[in-house]
Formats: sequence, structure tokens, C-alpha cells
Amino acid sequence: MDFFEIISRRRSVRSYSARTVEETKLKRIFEAANSAPSAGNLQAYRVFAFTDPLKRNALASAAFDQQFIGQAPVCLVFCADPARSAEKYGQRGSGLYSLQDATIAASFAMLAAVDLGLATVWVGDFDESRVQAVIGSESLRPVAMLPIGYASEEPEPTARRAIEEIFAGDFPQTD
Repeated sequence: MDFFEIISRRRSVRSYSARTVEETKLKRIFEAANSAPSAGNLQAYRVFAFTDPLKRNALASAAFDQQFIGQAPVCLVFCADPARSAEKYGQRGSGLYSLQDATIAASFAMLAAVDLGLATVWVGDFDESRVQAVIGSESLRPVAMLPIGYASEEPEPTARRAIEEIFAGDFPQTD
């Protein structure tokens, strides 16, 4: 797929078939996330991949009962590693760069999943401490969860704001 086609095909999918995600596809998603840019190339994040139904259901519960998280055959949890970034960048690294690193990696993973014919949705509404309990770490900060699988729904595109409402500065105006 062309990059812009990948972007246009991405949807927030909240219903998944029981079909298992192939290991080769998961590996490609992991490689995409690993290639994401990061501050100082520190890659100040960790990603937890869960296929175990009990763990996925615990994540769904931690996300205020968003049951589709448990329904998806895989759930990735992207966590910032503030201490890793703080070693080089201090407070700004701890409070910002590690979060940026984790979200960029999650974005790359999301787009890779779409390219591979899979579906996902960005989940940010969860109880951090409960997710930390599932991943087994209090030092990492959960930033996003990505349930991944084969869609059993095809959501329509959502409306987007006009480019002129979002972008400012010296740029060519569109007609």
C-alpha cells in the first residue's frame, strides 16, 4: 500500500474476529515500532505484547471495561521509560521525551498494522496503576494500548477539522 492510502484506510476498530494474528505480521509491527525516531535515539519506551486472554481481559478491565481490548487477539501496551530519558535529558526527558518516544513508536505500530491488513484502535483511557499491575512495573508509564486483530466491523471515516483550523504560520493557502 501507498503511505497515504495507509493513512486514509486507518480506522478506530472496536470489534475483532477471533482469527489469530500471524507471528510474521506481529514481528513486522514490532520492527516498525522499533524503527520509530526517538530523542537521542534512546528509545525510552518498552512495549508489552499480550496474547493471553486473562491478561487482555485484565487490560480491558483497567481501561474501564472497554471489552474490545480483551476481544482482540493481541494487545500492545506502550510505556514510557522516564528514567532512561532522564539520564540524558533530565526533567524534560523524563516528563516529555519519553512520552513522545512511546507515542511515536505506537503510531508506527498502528500504521504497520493497517499496512498488514490488520485493525487497531488507540486506547488512552485507562487507570495507569492497574495497567502497571498487569505489566508488572511501577517504573514504566503506560501511554497507549493498541488492541490488534482482524476487524469484524468496517467503521466509516470520521469527520476531520479543516486544515486551515489546525495549521498556522507561513504556508500556502488551499483553495
